[in-house]
Amino acid sequence: MDEHRTPFLYAVVCASAVAGGVDALITAAHAEGWEVGVIATPNALGFIDQESIEKQTGYPVRSAWRTPGTPRPLPPADAIAVGCATFNTINKWALGITDTLALGILCEAYGLGVPMAAQPFVNSALTAHPAYTESLARLRSMGVLIADQTPHPPKSKAARDQYDWTRVLDLLRPVLRSR
Repeated sequence: MDEHRTPFLYAVVCASAVAGGVDALITAAHAEGWEVGVIATPNALGFIDQESIEKQTGYPVRSAWRTPGTPRPLPPADAIAVGCATFNTINKWALGITDTLALGILCEAYGLGVPMAAQPFVNSALTAHPAYTESLARLRSMGVLIADQTPHPPKSKAARDQYDWTRVLDLLRPVLRSR
């Protein structure tokens, strides 16, 4: 990380019932001195207020690959926070599947040594699938910090109110201080 520039956080948002709360992560990151760019999975776009996020961050929400020759709209990431990490994203990320920009960035960041933290938002029916536990283990073995998150009952509205977007920042803070 360049000591003379503001640290830059990529906030990856997945398609879930809590995705619209990403503004809480942005606000908390700004309060800690981060600039933030949001990377949304294509399906997450239907869950977030893209215009509001762009006003809050000053950067476009990214969801699709840029074409060759197009300037990079975001600075390089100093860290990545994956909020509301879904069953789909966790499993694809662990397997190295890069069929979306968000997954491509996450998979490449591992090789670049970018610190990453994820907070799942997955229901108990999906966490019972053996692929989920195996994927979390693989991500942890890759150095990804995973916030403990009790799986919520399927279709639980209460779980939406209990999701804390700032837990990924709590995980990243000690890693970034040591850099």
